[in-house]
Amino acid sequence: MSYTVLGTGIVGRTMAAKLASLGHEVVVGTRDPGATLARTEPDGMGNPPFAHWHAEHDQVRLETFAEAAALGGTIVNATSGGQSIEVLLAAGVSNLSGKVLIDIANPLDFSHGMPPILDPVNTDSLGERIQRTFPDALVVKTLNTMNCAVMVDPARVPGEHTVFVSGDDTGAKKAVTELLGSFGWPQAAVVDLGGIVTARGVEMVLPLWLSLYGAFGHGDFNFHVQGGHPRG
Repeated sequence: MSYTVLGTGIVGRTMAAKLASLGHEVVVGTRDPGATLARTEPDGMGNPPFAHWHAEHDQVRLETFAEAAALGGTIVNATSGGQSIEVLLAAGVSNLSGKVLIDIANPLDFSHGMPPILDPVNTDSLGERIQRTFPDALVVKTLNTMNCAVMVDPARVPGEHTVFVSGDDTGAKKAVTELLGSFGWPQAAVVDLGGIVTARGVEMVLPLWLSLYGAFGHGDFNFHVQGGHPRG
């Protein structure tokens, strides 16, 4: 299968590397490929420049947002939440139409310093905004409640733990659940919360996640929902 990962930060790199390791065709989208490859300084999180990563994953193509989105059968939004709508518009409405769009971003607003706040929050969510802006895309919110290393390797966290999916299209959620299975998530770990409106709740987990990260000093943890039963 073919995947487009929008975003060249550590989350996008981790997702692209995992997808490529599973044998998928992967294209990463960025605003200006030449500028992205020319950077020599670490990013804001201290990660090596993208070119260093790309040299070790040369099977992954790097294209503009629009070119990348046109090539991928499934789109992964791994951009900073505050820029997601802008990036997806640059990717092109027609390039997203009819495709599963996996949104793993969080709408963290750092404009008031640390810790960041959520915007939108309570009465809206980034997942919903993406679905409203791109009504012909099949948006599925998932994997945003954990560190990117845990996203693609759930065994990093001992024992049972949970990954959520939210979305309006049943077929899209089924496809995403199968992808999660290929990452190592057992079927029992996947909790379908319902429509994309439920993205509000999973995005609001982030302030708690950030507090736990501060308390533990690392991101190798996750949430486990015990005792739930599926509707039906």
